[in-house]
Amino acid sequence: MKVPRPPLLRAGLGIIILLVVVALLAPLLSPYDPKAIAGGYLERPSPQHLLGTNESGQDIFSAIIYGTRTSLIVAVVAGGLTISLGVLIGVGSALLGGVVDAVVARALDVFLAIPVLLLLLLTATLAGPGLPTVILVLALVGWPGIARLVRGQTLSLRQRGFVESARGFGGGQLYMIRRHLVPAITPIIVAGFVNFAGVAIVLEAGLAFLGLSDPSTVSWGVVLDQALNHPGVYFSPRWTWWALPPALAITMTVLGFTFLGVGLEPRFNPRWRRALPA
Repeated sequence: MKVPRPPLLRAGLGIIILLVVVALLAPLLSPYDPKAIAGGYLERPSPQHLLGTNESGQDIFSAIIYGTRTSLIVAVVAGGLTISLGVLIGVGSALLGGVVDAVVARALDVFLAIPVLLLLLLTATLAGPGLPTVILVLALVGWPGIARLVRGQTLSLRQRGFVESARGFGGGQLYMIRRHLVPAITPIIVAGFVNFAGVAIVLEAGLAFLGLSDPSTVSWGVVLDQALNHPGVYFSPRWTWWALPPALAITMTVLGFTFLGVGLEPRFNPRWRRALPA
């Protein structure tokens, strides 16, 4: 039975596709180099500067456009590293079993018990600023949850009757992985990647807002940090064209990934498929 495409899936895909187009066409859509001095000190919005300029005279609209690239890079690379590390450790632990699985299980308990924000701030502070560092830090804090899900699914699969029967008929380890394990964990991989991609964007913006990212990086979090660090920004109209646009961009991107994840749920969850009318 063909699963209908829900409205949330269409909305999420539309937002993500729009962001990808903006990121790819950033040199064409941006009127200025976001790092270049394009105007005067804190200019108001005008036809030359749609969102005005910051304290350095840099065009804010151009920074928002180029910030799309940074956010998508963080989402894709950090999400990919997180999923890869989580699947490698989760599947490897469950297949090896014994002492290895017991050690990994206890290690996962320890990692998951540590507050994510505390671990994130501590690691980012010690590692220093820089986009590659931020991506590695995000992957470090994100993999334990994926590893636990994948490990549990793999352990459950190993104990099922059809797997035992296939093994009894001579099915090897590679056959089991290709025929049974990969289809079973693919929904977890896809859902985990989509969900963590949205989380990674928020965490990267939060690190930049707290000053733990490279200030020379063009990102929404850096723009937001510059705006909110300006004295009296909330007592003037500047917040509407300086602080509000990057916040809206972050919100829209997270909603896009959230809608995409919720929209994909009926395609991967058998309970949802059984509940759909014929």
